[in-house]
Amino acid sequence: MDGFLLERLAEFICGDNGSFAPEYRSGINLTRFFENAGLSQFKHDGTTRKRWVIDCLNVCSEQELQQVVLALASPKTYKGNFDQIQFALKCLNEILNPEGLNVELKGVKPVITQIEPRLSRPLNPNADAIILECPDFNALGMETEFSNLLISRWDENEKCIQGHAYLASIIMMGSLLEGVLSWALTKFPEKAYRAISCPKDLKTGKSKPISEWKLSQMIDVAHEIGWLGIDVKRFSHSLREFRNLVHPAQQLKEGASPDMDTCLISWQVVRASINDLAQNLIPLQQKSA
Repeated sequence: MDGFLLERLAEFICGDNGSFAPEYRSGINLTRFFENAGLSQFKHDGTTRKRWVIDCLNVCSEQELQQVVLALASPKTYKGNFDQIQFALKCLNEILNPEGLNVELKGVKPVITQIEPRLSRPLNPNADAIILECPDFNALGMETEFSNLLISRWDENEKCIQGHAYLASIIMMGSLLEGVLSWALTKFPEKAYRAISCPKDLKTGKSKPISEWKLSQMIDVAHEIGWLGIDVKRFSHSLREFRNLVHPAQQLKEGASPDMDTCLISWQVVRASINDLAQNLIPLQQKSA
């Protein structure tokens, strides 16, 4: 592949262009992707993601590039999500067809075949939208009724993204973060109320009911009691700040215009928060069972 096509492949791997890539990958997920492709020698070093991926691809052999493409087309990469798999194949073939290559599935196995070089039909970004996997709310062990409510909200969030209503999507994801944290803190109030950062009533000095806590206070307490890592805490506050753009005056003051990239980052924050909470809450639930 020439440099231009390698650059397009790198953009696809990174997932920076939401209209033409099914999945956004952070630095750690880029490392994991290459490991899953059988190329464990590549470890993201913190440099610009796209530039780093291009450098990796440039030193790959022809066989290794094939491993990368097959991994990008594999249903395992997208956990069997049919829409993401089909979207990935469309994106890949737009890149590969001019090179005389085509990738397709034989059953569940991706196969690369040689074809006459051609221009594949360009993707219509208005027709094909990125599909963001629903966070695993059930991993928290919450009540079915509440998890179903959050999943329903996620479905609405997907519609916002597909309709390019990015601000509405970020506001929705902020509400999901708040809902998950509120549920977790209410589930184990004895830990929440012992935290130094637990909000107090200024008149009585007593702890405020968790139902009256602000999202910023929930984030701080969840971090203090060890439920959220420092990185997730900081990014959660960033999502909270963007969620506050629900106020038009605040958006006007900051001059903020969220886009698809902002939604992708927010999605990662929600998923990371759930991962941290699940890791710490499941043992507590098992003890109390």
